[in-house]
Amino acid sequence: MNGTRPVPGIFYGWYVVAAIMVVLSVGSGLGFYNLSVYLKAFVAHAGFTVSEASTATACFFVASGLAGLGIGALIERYDVRWVITGGALTCGGTMFAAAHVHEIWQLYGFYAVFGVGYSACALLPCTTLVARWFARRRSQALSIASTGLSLGGILLTPLSAKLIGQLGLAGATPWLALIFVFGIIPITWIMIRPSPLAYGTGPDGDPIALDASGVPIPADGIDFEAAIRSRFFVLMTFTFIFAMMAQVGTIAHLFSLVAGRTGSDDAAALALAVMAGASVVGRLIGGWALAYMSSRGFVIGLITGQGIVLTLFAFADTTTGLVATSLLFGFTVGNLLMMAPLMSAEAFGLKAYGRIFSINQLCTMVGVASGPVVMGLLYAHGGGYHAAFLAMAAASAIAFLLICAAGPVRALLDGRLNA
Repeated sequence: MNGTRPVPGIFYGWYVVAAIMVVLSVGSGLGFYNLSVYLKAFVAHAGFTVSEASTATACFFVASGLAGLGIGALIERYDVRWVITGGALTCGGTMFAAAHVHEIWQLYGFYAVFGVGYSACALLPCTTLVARWFARRRSQALSIASTGLSLGGILLTPLSAKLIGQLGLAGATPWLALIFVFGIIPITWIMIRPSPLAYGTGPDGDPIALDASGVPIPADGIDFEAAIRSRFFVLMTFTFIFAMMAQVGTIAHLFSLVAGRTGSDDAAALALAVMAGASVVGRLIGGWALAYMSSRGFVIGLITGQGIVLTLFAFADTTTGLVATSLLFGFTVGNLLMMAPLMSAEAFGLKAYGRIFSINQLCTMVGVASGPVVMGLLYAHGGGYHAAFLAMAAASAIAFLLICAAGPVRALLDGRLNA
């Protein structure tokens, strides 16, 4: 068999997890977490205003969410490695062109195309791969793979900022484009395989399920139309809209909050670093904890914790208090992001997972894109961050009520299997 040969006794799915962690590190470090770096660069080096660059950044989220609908369908029909490769090449080409962005329509086009490419090589294809390779140990595998999201922000985003600071936008983006392309494509083809069938096993290394004629049984699950109309899907999706609105809004304004209340940029940078580190540790702990509790119960606990932490942010005003609260917030950040794909696979199976999760992601983008904006408006018109963080705590409370009302995760799938 071509490709990487596994070490005897080690399920090849863990090699796939390691490769996905690298892909997500590169994608998030030079994509999602790097958006603020690009914004500053376009303002400093291309002459755009902060307002123009901030508004254009929203195109990234809109394009990423919309593109996910088509990408989810492509993943079901074609080898997922081609989808990831296309996304990496699109992002790399867009970054090469960043130095030639001089007009406002070009700026919007940059973020829109970049968002499409990012969608094709980030969370949607990577979580689909984990869901295919793992069933019993899916939570642990997903927690390890998604650690790459935080590692990218810790390792590659500061590198990007340093390169742009030293070389300027025109000098740095070709190098960043090369890192994006060569950091993702080679490892995708060397280590990733589209499903465990490529190594003659089922998920988790279990024997392949065969029908009476000896043919592998296709992945089971709920039809796309039935899934997206179900109560669980609708309420779960709205849960993550409000939960991610609060989370991303807080992340976007955390530096400003800490710097403003302490008068120290160093304290603000420390708070961000502590939050990022806690997100990595929290995600690994969460993957272990999910083996002993229900995913819905875990999400209820996370959202409850997030609401409490955001309330603490509203009143904390010392360096120690703000950094400690950032630590607690980091544990929820690391885990909430991985729960939507995990619950989607658990609730609806793998039959139409890509398309189902793409709808969830498109809707969740509403919360992701609006969180920083809502926080900014509340800060400007509410007399500071006190009201803004209490509002985000209220959004977490709404998310709590929604997920409680959603019902058991596997009710629809179990009902179908037992019919």
